[in-house]
Amino acid sequence: MKTKFNLLVVLVAMCIVTAGCHRNDRKTDMNYRALGNTGLMVSEISIGCGGFEKLDSAASLELMSMAIDSGMNYLDLYDCTPKTRSNIGYALQGRRDKMIIQGHIGTIYKDGQHCRTRDVEEARAGFEDMLTRLHTDHIEVGMIHITDSYEEWEAIQNSPFLDYVFQLKKEGKIKHIGLSSHNAEVALLAAKSGWVEVIMFSLNPAFDRLRGGATPWDKGAMDNLQAGIDPVRVEFYDYCATHHIGVTVMKTFGGGGRLLDAKTSQLGVAYTPEQCIAYCLAKPCISTCILGIDNVDELRADLHWLHATEAEKDYTSVQKPAVARVSGDCTYCNHCSPCTVGIPIAKVNELLDKAETEGLDPELEAKYKSLSHHAGECTHCGACMSRCPFNVDIPTRMDAARTMFGY
Repeated sequence: MKTKFNLLVVLVAMCIVTAGCHRNDRKTDMNYRALGNTGLMVSEISIGCGGFEKLDSAASLELMSMAIDSGMNYLDLYDCTPKTRSNIGYALQGRRDKMIIQGHIGTIYKDGQHCRTRDVEEARAGFEDMLTRLHTDHIEVGMIHITDSYEEWEAIQNSPFLDYVFQLKKEGKIKHIGLSSHNAEVALLAAKSGWVEVIMFSLNPAFDRLRGGATPWDKGAMDNLQAGIDPVRVEFYDYCATHHIGVTVMKTFGGGGRLLDAKTSQLGVAYTPEQCIAYCLAKPCISTCILGIDNVDELRADLHWLHATEAEKDYTSVQKPAVARVSGDCTYCNHCSPCTVGIPIAKVNELLDKAETEGLDPELEAKYKSLSHHAGECTHCGACMSRCPFNVDIPTRMDAARTMFGY
């Protein structure tokens, strides 16, 4: 009897311990995604550095602690201001292993202001200052700071600056090489370079409608938006997804939160934070959305994402009025799916757009042939039309694809 009692005590104790471990393991509802091929798993939403410059050390610790406790494990640190770096270093003491740091190379504090540099000695001093203030000997992702034009991209190639970046990786001071850009053409070149492992890219419902290789800061660029996602952006997203290159999102809310207010939104309508985040994370290549957070109240509001309903995340209702003035172009969002006969409508539209703008070539024909179903199978049932946020005449587009590809 005593043996049975002791066994029962042991079993109860084991259950209590197991339950306790389960509770400890389940500290957060955060989801995690692979950061490309780096082997790192990062939180779907992560924290930017901007707010730390405005806070004192105690408030910085409170903000960082809440971020980590919520499950955030990724931090973008572009700001070279000594106060920002010191605040973040203070906030991470004792918890450095809880945060994956994406720190920028070539961002320096000079003459009392933030500057970008490609001078090796300046970049070295700026980088070492970052490590010192963060109380660490390495960062996980070394991000080449802002490369927004083809000329800038070319200037980096075979340069002493790039040699320095490679040296940092060889020394283990950075584990992976990244590059930040607002230009889709440059981002695509970086993705195809073979040495860029992570790309920080400006992405949101408005910026996706920039034309060609424009950046949001080009004069008149935001006044000439298109309904569909630019083909260069589509190629960039597809390439990164196919080749497992990590993409971290900046300007999730339109830069300065512009998309969250109809008065400042570049599309003339207000999105919610949940809709902006869902829009970005719908792309398979995206690893994390970096959010600009100034204080714990903003962080608490952004963390609603963890418990948001599918209805709260659904951005299609606001997309319709946003693109009404330029509607009719497919954005390859896949909301038209599933097709009643299995046609991958978004992919067919993408291939058709490329064939119409660049000409039909063997590579496009091969990609079209590899699809499980083809445009010629369209029955014009119209089911897809009821779900399209952009008023695309899908049956007509399928007819055009059948004509273009022959079946």
